[in-house]
Amino acid sequence: MRPSPWLWLPVVLAAGAVLLPLLHLLVRAVEGGEAWRTPGYLPLLGRTLLLAAAVLAADVLLALPLAWLVVRTALPGRGWLAVLLVLPLALPGYALAYGLLAATGPAGVLAEVFGWAPPRPSGFVGAWIALVAYTYPYLFLNLKAALGALDPRLEEAAGSLGHGPAARFFRVVLPALKPALFGGGAIVLLHVLADFGVVSLMRYETFSYAIYLQYAALYDQERAAALALWLLGLALLVLTLEGRWLNPNRPGRTGPPAPLAPLGRLGPPAFLAVAAVPLFALALPLLPAGYWAAKLAANWVVADLPRALGQSLSVALPAALLSVAAATPLAVLTARHPGALARLAARLAYLGYASPPLAFGLGYVYLSLSYLPQLYQTLPLLILVYAVHFLAEALGPLRARMLALPPRLEEAARGLGAGRLEVLLRIRWPLIRPGLLAGGLIVFLGAMKELPLAFLLAPLGFESLALAAFDYTEEANYPYAAPFVLLLALVGLGSAALIPQLEKQR
Repeated sequence: MRPSPWLWLPVVLAAGAVLLPLLHLLVRAVEGGEAWRTPGYLPLLGRTLLLAAAVLAADVLLALPLAWLVVRTALPGRGWLAVLLVLPLALPGYALAYGLLAATGPAGVLAEVFGWAPPRPSGFVGAWIALVAYTYPYLFLNLKAALGALDPRLEEAAGSLGHGPAARFFRVVLPALKPALFGGGAIVLLHVLADFGVVSLMRYETFSYAIYLQYAALYDQERAAALALWLLGLALLVLTLEGRWLNPNRPGRTGPPAPLAPLGRLGPPAFLAVAAVPLFALALPLLPAGYWAAKLAANWVVADLPRALGQSLSVALPAALLSVAAATPLAVLTARHPGALARLAARLAYLGYASPPLAFGLGYVYLSLSYLPQLYQTLPLLILVYAVHFLAEALGPLRARMLALPPRLEEAARGLGAGRLEVLLRIRWPLIRPGLLAGGLIVFLGAMKELPLAFLLAPLGFESLALAAFDYTEEANYPYAAPFVLLLALVGLGSAALIPQLEKQR
């Protein structure tokens, strides 16, 4: 059955909402010829790549042994440790930067509680610590899945040929993990390239921080557009290299999983070492924020927490609904009518998510100012941009549900005389509802944490939880930033606990 033309309308609109701002950003950057001749791009490129490479290297050194211990050894509590290790993803990166800054220095929490004032990390080191603590779960998840799918018979065959454990790891296991390393590494690199909050708070000048300075402080729109185009180009390069190096046709496991290696006396210390990684990442923002929030509890209303929460919800909830509404026809097309156009539309959705938010948001700034200036810095535009940027996050769970829905079930219902509406309400809707809810919750969480898009496009006087946390932290007012950081963390952890439950529903 051919798809209804009405199914294509929202898909075409969503594709246009991704492409138009990026194309307009390209035009704006090309028109600003003088901005391209301004010196300083190569040092920015060097600092950006240095941070990205350092974070990726640390993530590999951290995530690979963690994944190995969780998947291949009889690690005590390995099941719940696997969940604990990914919880830092529920926190915004700038919350971890806040934790580093609020805990250290002469007026930090450590100095107040213990009388110990370690130097406050800033610049490269501070950004590196915060980003590693935030991004390692992306690589851990990929490596954990790859190790679980690896056929142990390959290692057994290598062992029968006389290869020892080290040789088996480097000659058999590590080559099989390359797709997971490339895929997870690409996600890490994209997040580091796109990061705005951490590098801004740590005063480490990457492309994102330079765009912030040019746009917010110097009002040099041509230079900001040129910098955004550099940033977008780096992100597209990462995606291109990942697609070229990734091999989707790798063989998977067909037999039983590999036996778990006993740890013996090393079990308890291994458990403590593994648990220490996510606990450090979670404690980094939660403990300083909890300390200051408890100390200043009477000032929470003064800090305008209820208003910031309300404004965050006023954008995050409609953005989640709009993103799910746009993702639904796209999921139907890619699952039920796969073809070149459907695949292209899905890739455009992922392009909107992979584009650095500062570059994507600047495209909308220039587009709205050029053609619909009355929309600039309005809530409808901010909601639209959130929905388009997070469209891929809504699409993922929904498309997975659509692919799991047997087409013959719908065909059988139609053969028994059921109309399209009845099939939708009685068969398709109950089965895809968990995917809709999970996708909507993921978008909601992303919108609650989103900082750069809000910074560029929020109306005057709009102060979300993310903007308030960032503004107070940037002013070194860590006690007043605490309730905003703490509430963001609680929203993130609560959402992270709900998402797996929704995805498990039948």
